[in-house]
Amino acid sequence: MSSADEVDALFVGFGDALRQAGLPVGTDDVLTFCSGMTHLSVSDLLDVYWAGRACFVRRREHFPIYKTVFREYFLGEDLTGPDEVKKMMRSSSNAGATLEIPNTEEGLPGEINPEEVKLGYVASVNEVYRHKEFAQCSDVEMRQLRRMISRMRVTPPKRRTHRMTRTRRRSQLDMRRMVRDSMRNLGEPRDLRYRTRKEKLRPLILILDVSGSMADYSRNLLQFAYSARRANAKVDVYCFGTRLTRITRQLDRRSPDDAMKTAGEAVFDWDGGTRIGDSLREYTRTARRSRLGRGGIVVVCSDGLDRGEPQALVEAMESLSRIAHRVIWVNPHRGDVEVYVPASLGMIVADPYIDEVHSGHNLASLEKLANRLAKVG
Repeated sequence: MSSADEVDALFVGFGDALRQAGLPVGTDDVLTFCSGMTHLSVSDLLDVYWAGRACFVRRREHFPIYKTVFREYFLGEDLTGPDEVKKMMRSSSNAGATLEIPNTEEGLPGEINPEEVKLGYVASVNEVYRHKEFAQCSDVEMRQLRRMISRMRVTPPKRRTHRMTRTRRRSQLDMRRMVRDSMRNLGEPRDLRYRTRKEKLRPLILILDVSGSMADYSRNLLQFAYSARRANAKVDVYCFGTRLTRITRQLDRRSPDDAMKTAGEAVFDWDGGTRIGDSLREYTRTARRSRLGRGGIVVVCSDGLDRGEPQALVEAMESLSRIAHRVIWVNPHRGDVEVYVPASLGMIVADPYIDEVHSGHNLASLEKLANRLAKVG
């Protein structure tokens, strides 16, 4: 039996357990639950809990029964025989942490039941992870953060085109359509018609520094690029150390771990030296030749520690500023300071050609960057 069949059998068994406990669970409910879990993380008990509660629970008095059955089925001590999938789910990063969900279904308002099911992150723990710098996180905390980054949704930037489309909102009058409608009614005008300019996705290019000086941040930035690629097909991803490597196809994997593995195998100069100018010059040559990413948002993620010639970086940045709509630089060494003053030679040289400088040193800064990218188009 394949792993997918084992997971399906596990979820069907969960539906049977709820049915035996007295909940009115039908076959269509089980199919909806299994279909919904294809869009969520199977190894995350928090996703499983809320997806099951949305599909199986319809009445308020069924909440305690569902919680009890879920705890016994997924978090019980008897994990032998065919329940290897349960072992995997319990040993996952989310299930292994200290998790709680407030009991909102029973008891008095504000009263906390000591038998709460341990399923979701405590809000304070989430907040600590969100603002803790990547370089200071332990291996366990990094696994938690990468799962949180993988759930991040990067809204693609858009631009307004010259083409027009119909709209119901009061905008520019569509005179041509109004004339056609009036001709069909013997010249009598009837309704006002409006039109507006179409919106089109703008290309987003992520160029990530994977040199040794970025070792504490490069994998998390790559995870961010994976989330952006999953959300938008017009995202192009490159990595560079001493040379530029395109890894867009390597990130087209359903599993984040597989995507990270294939991307790491494709980049030969990981944790090596840094030649920012030569790498960006190679990208601009490719963009001119294939028109790839022309007019897009270029995000360069680097600390600016360059071993190449400063003049090469100046020429590359000047060319990049002409090709791109906006050039955004993500420097983890910026931190949380409001006014950033470039310190490294590479940042000083590139600063005149940069439109915005952001930090990528923690999860909160990456969330801020994702929100900004949706508006910069």
